[in-house]
Amino acid sequence: MKKTAIYARVSTEKESQSSSLDRQIDELTEYALNNEMKIIKIIKEKESGFLEERDGIFNILELFKSKRIDNVLIQDSTRLGRGNAKMALIHQIHKMSGEIITLADQGPLALNDMETMIIEVLAIVEEYQQRLTNRKISRAMQRKIKEGNYNPANNLKNRDQGGRDRKKIPIEEIIRLRKLELTFKDIAATLRGLGYDVSKSTVHRRYQEYLKNNKKI
Repeated sequence: MKKTAIYARVSTEKESQSSSLDRQIDELTEYALNNEMKIIKIIKEKESGFLEERDGIFNILELFKSKRIDNVLIQDSTRLGRGNAKMALIHQIHKMSGEIITLADQGPLALNDMETMIIEVLAIVEEYQQRLTNRKISRAMQRKIKEGNYNPANNLKNRDQGGRDRKKIPIEEIIRLRKLELTFKDIAATLRGLGYDVSKSTVHRRYQEYLKNNKKI
């Protein structure tokens, strides 16, 4: 039995859209049950499809990464996202060997020729960018260490302390790297290089928590 997550999205807070959200969930749940899918999680949110950094989408990606689900069930491809955001998310899910099931296609998401080509190009570009990013991070770290301005050991000394419920990651390092205009993905890669088992979504969440807490001060 395939493990699935149901994802429903609308873009506004209007009452009519709220009923649309409930209707999506009802239809998706019925489809899952009729097709012998085990529903692991139901996620719904009210966000623009053009926004890439959505909590619901981060949750979906984390479920795929942890192998808790085999596929995500959506009404149609626009629920996943719009424009570049949609193509980027499809690429990320495919990269983790995940499957996207839609009611519109009555099965796996059907991509047209143009969308298929975009996904292939994204994979090539991402691989090249990752190599450049790794080289950039490595050179930056080596320069800092050589200048005596950075010592990884200082950040690693507490890595084995604390509980398992909340990862111990250096928020100061996240803030510093963010000021250097590194993306959340690059920051996560840097921290993993320092021994922290951390994902892009976790880095993003901790940074947002930092911004929120400092606004209250």
